[in-house]
Amino acid sequence: MTRNISIRSSSTPASGTSTAVMTAPQLSSESSSHSAEPPSASLAAAPFDADAYTKPFLSFMQANPTVYHAVSAMGEKLLDAGYTPLTERELWKLEKGGKYFYTRNGSGLIAFSIGSSYAPGNGAAVIASHIDALTAKVKPVSTKPVDGGFVQLGVAQYAGALNQTWFDRDLGIGGRVFVKDEKSGKIRESLVKLNWPVARIPTIAPHFGIPSEGQANRETRMVPIIGIDNGDLHGTVKAEEVGVNLQGAKGSFVSTQPKRLVEVIAGEIGVSDYSSIVSWELEVFDFQGAQLGGLDKDFIFAGRIDDKLCSFAAVEGLLASSPKDSGILKVVGLFDDEEVGSLLRQGANSNYLPSTIERIVDSFAEKSTTAALYQTYANSFLVSADVCHSYNPNYGDVYLKDHAPRLNVGVAVSFDSNAHMTTDGPSYSLFSEIAKRSDSVLQLFQIRNDSRSGGTVGPMLSSRTGMRAIDAGIPQLSMHSIRATTGRLDPGLGVKLFKGFFDHFEEVDKEFA
Repeated sequence: MTRNISIRSSSTPASGTSTAVMTAPQLSSESSSHSAEPPSASLAAAPFDADAYTKPFLSFMQANPTVYHAVSAMGEKLLDAGYTPLTERELWKLEKGGKYFYTRNGSGLIAFSIGSSYAPGNGAAVIASHIDALTAKVKPVSTKPVDGGFVQLGVAQYAGALNQTWFDRDLGIGGRVFVKDEKSGKIRESLVKLNWPVARIPTIAPHFGIPSEGQANRETRMVPIIGIDNGDLHGTVKAEEVGVNLQGAKGSFVSTQPKRLVEVIAGEIGVSDYSSIVSWELEVFDFQGAQLGGLDKDFIFAGRIDDKLCSFAAVEGLLASSPKDSGILKVVGLFDDEEVGSLLRQGANSNYLPSTIERIVDSFAEKSTTAALYQTYANSFLVSADVCHSYNPNYGDVYLKDHAPRLNVGVAVSFDSNAHMTTDGPSYSLFSEIAKRSDSVLQLFQIRNDSRSGGTVGPMLSSRTGMRAIDAGIPQLSMHSIRATTGRLDPGLGVKLFKGFFDHFEEVDKEFA
């Protein structure tokens, strides 16, 4: 099966040395003057400008609402930066000094560069994040009978989606479609994204009493409306015919989908024979674009910040890292399914990262790959980069004093005494030194004893490999809401620290016994 990478992101790299940020910076009331294009290579020695990443991040979020679009965009960016695409189904021929990436399922991505002085057993500097986000997925049979003149779409919540914040939002539809080519018989994958809001989940007015209160039933009360069909009033349409009256499509996949949705999606990807659509994976998402907000435009308001934000910063940090001679591996892993347990093959609890490291080691090991692999893990360090909770002034009482990260200050290290996070004394000591050399501020987060911490990909990856690890993520407000908030400088501050991690890990690691 072939796969088309068809969506380009306008997110872009920047480079340069770092400048410390000790408190939230003052920002201009004007929108960022930086373009979505990368700073010139001639500016490599200039002070690091976190604001240079604001517009690229906004553009990336605007262009890539689904996990498939986001992974495709990252692949395009890596291609443009000289990274060589690989496939798991073929033998890898790797070279020292080479840069590579590959995807799994179109929803996970691992990129890595091999130092020109690399030797089997040397360590890897790894940043792992997740690129999936809360969403609602179109059901395998999504057609529903027309009800009171409304055409509805059957969707299922992914993780904690379809919560109260999903009501009365403009919702878009996008994802990937699998189409069988009539001439070759091969199945190709095409990305699709409708460029206007298509769906809405309407609330019931408070005048109706109890039904308007509390969390609505996700199966019966939170079904999106996607159109109006009053044909039954005129005897022109029967509800049971909706979705099955497509010419040439009887008994096919599309016969189980709303007729008009099939027509629109097919038109977007240039398909005239509806029956050639073998299947699709579509998501319903908040359509409103990412944008700057606040009196001085020092906020970023967007959907799906968790965790496109750390994924963006990790890739940009890798691309901005120094090209100087190195003896280590630099790795970024963007995993799918974190929000639902990471148990699928593109998730962090699979063999995705371990098999990647093993294949790299195997490409250069002359003797025992097993011994060199375990040596590599022991010499490596993992940054589990997942967004963390920023301080919320309306709920100040639920935060632990001195453990409440702020926006526009820097990445926060997360601690948890019950091992929901990987941070420990050795990892915090090493990472703190890296942050110092990167001229970056580290904030701290730990949840109160009367609350429970969330989880990240860190513990599962660290336990599967034995790598030293730390949990360090960019702060945000309103986690798991359909719309969230981070700071205008936070994408760039994440890039700054992650770049510093790749640049300084090798030298700092040698200073620790």
